[in-house]
Amino acid sequence: MNQPMKLSLEQEFSLRIVADQVHQISREQAQIFLLKLYEQMMIQETSYQELVKYEWKLDSGSISG
Repeated sequence: MNQPMKLSLEQEFSLRIVADQVHQISREQAQIFLLKLYEQMMIQETSYQELVKYEWKLDSGSISG
């Protein structure tokens, strides 16, 4: 069975800082932050997909054999 990925100590620290900040912002600010975060996740996913296509040479439309 695969073990879930764990955060590094630095990532855990960064997450704690963000958690503390989130507790101090308004609902409207939290909604804006959530939308921007989701947008960044979509950009990251698209970038990853493009990188994989490039590295695996999938953009050419044909597979060489």
